[in-house]
Amino acid sequence: MYLRGIGPKRAELLDKQLGIRSYRDLLFHFPTRYVDRSSIYRIADFSGDMPMVQVRGRFVTMTEQGEGAKVRLVGLFSDGSQTMEVVWFRRIKQIREAYHTNTDYVLFGKPEVFNGRWSMVHPEVDTPQSLMAAQGLRGVYPLSERLTAQGIGTRQIFGWVQGILAATPTIKETLPQHIVSRLGLVGLRDALMDIHNPPSNERLQAARLRLKFEELFYLQLDILRYSRRRNESVGGFRFTRVGDYFNRFYFEQLPFPLTGAQKRVIKEIRADMGSGRQMNRLLQGDVGSGKTLVALLTMLIALDNGYQACLMAPTEILATQHYYTIRELVAPLGVNVRLLTGSTRKKERDVTHAQLLDGSLHILVGTHAVIEDDVKFRNLGFVVIDEQHRFGVAQRARLWNKSGALPHVLVMTATPIPRTLAMTVYGDLSVSVIDELPPGRKPVTTLLRYEDNRQQIYRAVGRELKAGRQVYVVYPLISENEKLDLQCLEEGYELIRETFPSYEASYVHGRMKPAAKDYQMRRFASGEARILVATTVIEVGVNVPNASVMIIENAERFGLSQLHQLRGRVGRGAAQSYCILMSKRKIAADTRKRLEVMTSTTDGFVIAEADMKMRGPGDIEGTMQSGIAFDLKIADLARDGQIVELARREAEALLDADPMMSMPENAVALRELSVQTSRTVDWSRIS
Repeated sequence: MYLRGIGPKRAELLDKQLGIRSYRDLLFHFPTRYVDRSSIYRIADFSGDMPMVQVRGRFVTMTEQGEGAKVRLVGLFSDGSQTMEVVWFRRIKQIREAYHTNTDYVLFGKPEVFNGRWSMVHPEVDTPQSLMAAQGLRGVYPLSERLTAQGIGTRQIFGWVQGILAATPTIKETLPQHIVSRLGLVGLRDALMDIHNPPSNERLQAARLRLKFEELFYLQLDILRYSRRRNESVGGFRFTRVGDYFNRFYFEQLPFPLTGAQKRVIKEIRADMGSGRQMNRLLQGDVGSGKTLVALLTMLIALDNGYQACLMAPTEILATQHYYTIRELVAPLGVNVRLLTGSTRKKERDVTHAQLLDGSLHILVGTHAVIEDDVKFRNLGFVVIDEQHRFGVAQRARLWNKSGALPHVLVMTATPIPRTLAMTVYGDLSVSVIDELPPGRKPVTTLLRYEDNRQQIYRAVGRELKAGRQVYVVYPLISENEKLDLQCLEEGYELIRETFPSYEASYVHGRMKPAAKDYQMRRFASGEARILVATTVIEVGVNVPNASVMIIENAERFGLSQLHQLRGRVGRGAAQSYCILMSKRKIAADTRKRLEVMTSTTDGFVIAEADMKMRGPGDIEGTMQSGIAFDLKIADLARDGQIVELARREAEALLDADPMMSMPENAVALRELSVQTSRTVDWSRIS
């Protein structure tokens, strides 16, 4: 509040709107883009969709127009070549007092055509003399509507930052000098000077590299330091025995031979379970890669060592699917498996609670219901979380707090996670990847088609149905919505029944009661219904190997990860399968690019990388739901992969050489890490 031009009211506003509370916060509030202020344009040369430009001239007239709340100030501005209107809707009194006719000004703003003539709304206004210090690249700062309405814009923030830098000849370094020197990074003060007022593009890039590295370095250092401490201090059950349950299932009940990737992952999990440390492992595997079988085999090891296991899934459909699959597979072994969801009846629930306490229940499968306070285990030793990104951090923690000691934890996802994201968000977990599909699986053929192809598509679907196969049709909406020009399930279901009258059709959506949803799903799973019309509730947990066609209506409305998950519902049998992406012909270029990624590859990791580059890490499905907020100020996990890896290597090297960070040369890192972790989300405690 004591910085010239701010004061108590503006200080409070900056805090509420941008989280800026200190000089440091202001210095680390970086521009999101830059504009070139070195060129002066003529109004007569304006054309088409102009970017932000500068013009030099004079106001010929300044008049107030309109009445009451709709009053505006309109200036007629001439640069000698032509005139344009300059319009202000706010702070009219201050602007009238500040700017005068017949005085030279330089305006900076976006020219737009209104009522047949060029105009600028709320441009920046400078005198030619004041502009001399602001030539070249100028940053554009992130702001809010409230700040703009109060007259706080890029120009004000730039001025305040320059005031701090001018009054602060030395700024303490925040990285160890040995790292700065070895990597050839610019010093902190130079980086801050050049990020806010770059004298050249080269100096700007050097500043950005330094500041991105620092942000990612402390992120990785926090994750790694926590992970290493936990590995040293947190003990776990030591499962040393591979006994009757595992061996009988492996040698007598295994439905098909394990892939090399599945065998490798089971060995990694077994090593963790026998280490005496709590396992925290992330299992990534594309749709249909056999993660559930790996989870079951490792749960059987827990049973062999006298402990109970629990599998938690995010939806009733997925939990029920897991329950029936696991119960059928282990029935010959005498393993007691029960299901617990929100719709489980009290009588069943009471039996489950009793068997959990007396130890006769071996494996509990369920939804969020398994973390309710009245669910207590006798000796929970192994926890599996499926599609874990759909659970919050606190929800997951409640499950492993149900055991006296911390159980081993295996979190699974069929949404492949790009390497740089996994290294950051899941940086303290061990990672296993199932990177091959079971033998006999054929890649799904994905096609992009339009409304005028519909009859051709339906003829092809008819041939698949005639051959005995089954079909999914997915809609973005349940009911018609006047505001959205999209296909809906209710109308689509009737259209499908009219088009294929010889075949039974089921339907499922999120508003149905669990019993009704389960009935419709069973009809499709048994083959009684040959077509399933659905919303995205079938995205995970539906396994019908006989289904060979997936039609996704308005595919342009879905993200890449969601499209990939939906596509994973087909291609689960030996027959060639197809995914048809139905879209409008007129779609944005980036939307078309997204759909073309889907038609070009079935590799989930390629799709995940493309998704992150197009949408950014914060939008990746489930990330924000996981309890982790991406609060990076300058780094970008989607585009700065090499810097992420460099930061990771440097953080590992520092901790290898100085685990306690007690050496004098690392004192600066210890101090800065303390500052960083006191201000931000605790990235590391996510497992």
